[in-house]
Amino acid sequence: MKVILVEKVATLGNIGEIVNVTPGHARNYLFPRQLAVLADASRQKQLENQKRRLQKKIQAEVDAANAVKGKIEGKVIELVKRVGANGKLFGAITNADLSKELAAREVVVERRQIVLEAPIKGLGNFDAKVKLFTGVEATFKVKVTMDPKQVEEFKAKEIEAKKRKAEEKIAKEKAEKEAAEAAAKAAAQQEE
Repeated sequence: MKVILVEKVATLGNIGEIVNVTPGHARNYLFPRQLAVLADASRQKQLENQKRRLQKKIQAEVDAANAVKGKIEGKVIELVKRVGANGKLFGAITNADLSKELAAREVVVERRQIVLEAPIKGLGNFDAKVKLFTGVEATFKVKVTMDPKQVEEFKAKEIEAKKRKAEEKIAKEKAEKEAAEAAAKAAAQQEE
């Protein structure tokens, strides 16, 4: 079923677009909430006339999207996470995490609008894109670092491992030396 969107619907499109939806979705969600109207021939003609009126509404949305773009563009969001021994995160950083982080910086963005090239599952720098409106996109960087407490724990474990390895090496050398002395003693006793 083809409908004309009267409001911006996150999963479908922007104002004035003609989209194809299931009849149930249109009947049960879009029509009762007055988010869309049926796209028949007469409504399409009305849409052409309404586009002039909708242009103001669309322009207001574009201006709002550009304002948000100005706040987001070029920002670096630093996230401190716990990491496993292999350098990978416990879990992954998702769109929802980034949305919450942006909200903490007073920039409200829906998680659906954030696009990641690949899931963030490790330490490093990553690029993220926010699709605010048709043709309006903002990019920002995500920097994932290790939790400082965990860094100290890893250093302590590393020092302990080196210490243990050195002790094992000394014990091994001592055992080899004692074995060599015992062998030499045994050889001396046999000669007598």
